[in-house]
Amino acid sequence: MNPDIFRQYDIRGVVDVDLTGPVVHDLGRALGTCARQSGAATFAVGRDCRTHSPAMWKALVTGLVSTGLEVVDLGVVPTPLLYFGVVTLELGGGVMITGSHNPPPFNGFKMMIGGDTIHGDAIQALRRMMETEAFGVCGSGTVSRFNVVDRYVDFVAADVRRGGRRLKVVVDAGNGVGAIAALPLLERLNVEVVPLFFEPDGTFPNHHPDPSELETLETLIATVRREGADLGIAYDGDADRIGVVDDRGEVVFGDHLLCLLARDVLADSPGATIIGEVKCSQTLFDDIAAHGGVPMMWKVGHSLIKARMKETGAALAGEMSGHIFFAHRYLGFDDAIYTTARLLELLAHQPLPLSRLLETVPRLHATPELRVEVGEREKFAIARAVAEVFAVDHEVVTIDGVRVLFDDGWGLIRASNTQPVLVLRAEGTTVERRDAIVALLYEAVGQAQRTVRG
Repeated sequence: MNPDIFRQYDIRGVVDVDLTGPVVHDLGRALGTCARQSGAATFAVGRDCRTHSPAMWKALVTGLVSTGLEVVDLGVVPTPLLYFGVVTLELGGGVMITGSHNPPPFNGFKMMIGGDTIHGDAIQALRRMMETEAFGVCGSGTVSRFNVVDRYVDFVAADVRRGGRRLKVVVDAGNGVGAIAALPLLERLNVEVVPLFFEPDGTFPNHHPDPSELETLETLIATVRREGADLGIAYDGDADRIGVVDDRGEVVFGDHLLCLLARDVLADSPGATIIGEVKCSQTLFDDIAAHGGVPMMWKVGHSLIKARMKETGAALAGEMSGHIFFAHRYLGFDDAIYTTARLLELLAHQPLPLSRLLETVPRLHATPELRVEVGEREKFAIARAVAEVFAVDHEVVTIDGVRVLFDDGWGLIRASNTQPVLVLRAEGTTVERRDAIVALLYEAVGQAQRTVRG
């Protein structure tokens, strides 16, 4: 068993290489054992549309029921509907079988026990249980089916404030599972939908299912401009991440989107805490404070942010990658479909188009996410070495990786928890200063690589 599949906030690997049938079966036994030890009797399972997800489902569920759990099969659904089902049906936990935004050979598991997504040490505890085969066997459980889509659509539609202007929206589901819930919801909300790649297809024949990669948005951008749409929405493979394109066909980065959503939340809940992760622009945190909110910077990772929201009572949180978490009027987990509904509600009651609203968001000159491929087992060591280099003569924030503060900008280097890469981002008061900070980051990475590799 490859220990590297046990990540900070999920389990992920290549099917039939890392994720074999016996490994997945043992994961079900370990997860079921932990759930039973926590007092759970019921457990939800959902899966995405990848070609190997049905076989993964069978191996996993066989392991779960061996621990005596009553498994509730939610079928092929977006990841947020797995979370929604666990919370609203008051189940003992759940697991989503999904490769998320990764290429077709990958798959993985996002897991909950009780109402919390497990991460960090809890995931490593599963690994140790699998290695020692310390499973609990409590007889044979059961498997039943439940249609969570209708329940979800009813719930969200009842939450959204109606009225205002009717919007025309291009939605790119990327051949993932997002349209399964997004289409009936948007039809209920009387939105004119221009669909792109709604047919679930785990080979992802049209483009990679990751809206944070700009090249995946090319068709969406062209369609928004051709159709004269109010905006464009893109989902990743399991629809817990959103990409947004404005009415001019310009990409709306995650921190700019969070800025608009935060203003809307703060208008209703003055003084609310809003969380942004370490890759977000400084202008986001400044704008939250300017609108009467309490800004908070935190680590990257959906499980880590959800836990931090519960600790702090935050009303809203978001990541550059498009994970948006609403606790204001909602349940506190990342849900690109619910975020779509809240963004449309905001726009429908505004006379200005999205592009004009974004003009009021303060901006510096920032890079998109830059990636440097490194070894899986050296990436964290390199990030630590970079922090040591900069800490000599700069103020640094080490919540997650190292965010280096300059008088006229900042730069970030952090190890990805999902891929063998370092993620870099920089922001400056001028383009020239931004590019100079980027150059410093690359230089520091090179120096750290030489140190780590000896």
